[in-house]
Amino acid sequence: MDKKYYVSAMDCWTGRVDSVDDYDAFRWHQWVKPLDLNEDNKPFKGKLAFGIVGFCSEQGVQRNKGRVGTALAPDFIRRQMSNLPCSFSEKVEIYDAGNILCQEISMEEGQRMLGEAVEKLLDLNLFPIVLGGGHETTFGHFQGQFNSIKKKGRKPDIGIVNFDAHFDLRPYDNGSSSGSMFRQIYDICMEEGCKYGYLPLGIQQHSNTVSLFKKAKEIGVNYVLARMFQYGSTASVLEKIDTFMYGHKDAYITICTDVFSSAFAPGVSATQSLGLDPEVVIPMIKHILRTRKVRGFDICEISPRFDQDNTTANLGAVIIFSVVNTLCKLHGLGLTMEGDIF
Repeated sequence: MDKKYYVSAMDCWTGRVDSVDDYDAFRWHQWVKPLDLNEDNKPFKGKLAFGIVGFCSEQGVQRNKGRVGTALAPDFIRRQMSNLPCSFSEKVEIYDAGNILCQEISMEEGQRMLGEAVEKLLDLNLFPIVLGGGHETTFGHFQGQFNSIKKKGRKPDIGIVNFDAHFDLRPYDNGSSSGSMFRQIYDICMEEGCKYGYLPLGIQQHSNTVSLFKKAKEIGVNYVLARMFQYGSTASVLEKIDTFMYGHKDAYITICTDVFSSAFAPGVSATQSLGLDPEVVIPMIKHILRTRKVRGFDICEISPRFDQDNTTANLGAVIIFSVVNTLCKLHGLGLTMEGDIF
């Protein structure tokens, strides 16, 4: 990748030190190691390792006429992750592959670079954790996942689970944005003769036009409205998730933080007064991860300039903590921690 637009983010990993030799007292900033995707080519040989990469973009949000500021989010999320406890085995590795800077390049070029980064992380046997950026981030993530599978000689069959208030199925004849990715992905799948898998969870009726609901129906997109999480049956939501997940060979999870109520996520591009409660969403994420089909994760649309006391960035960090801990426990590498949802 072009070193001019690809930089280290290790300066973000600082924080409290309770011990320098007792691993049980370690925090993430003491455990995260740097990774240069231009130079490091030795695949991880252990059971589980994570690769974090930031996508510093807000062009998609700007094109979508949302509140800009998401380009700053990756480092804010890292700072909130720094003091997280290492509640996993010492056999687990976490690498930080730095940031892709998009201010001086087109969004499309940035997405291409992110795709290369995700593909390289997968080549290194790392689980990609992508820090957006606007939700245009996930189109770059998809490219990396798609190309990685093709490179192995398989036809991609990726189920994308999107926690989002919006369908993001807008037409892109006049240019793509943070609201068009899943239509772009549909077109790629049709061109490549691949199965299209998209499950949006948390859709708000007041945030999507009738045309978008019709488009979702036309291309076979099943979805769950936000009110089903709040007032419906959890069992029926899980049934939809299970039916979707077991219909695909691989999957990745993307979260647009505007799916959450503004009480929990005030610092987003498009706030939701009646959004979801994270304590409802996190168990759903864990349930999806337990299918053992998830190959990557991204979180998008955090906008630090509108955040209050880093509330939204902290929520992003807590969700990532949950993802990492769940995967570690699935691999028998989690340390015993009881009494919470993480």
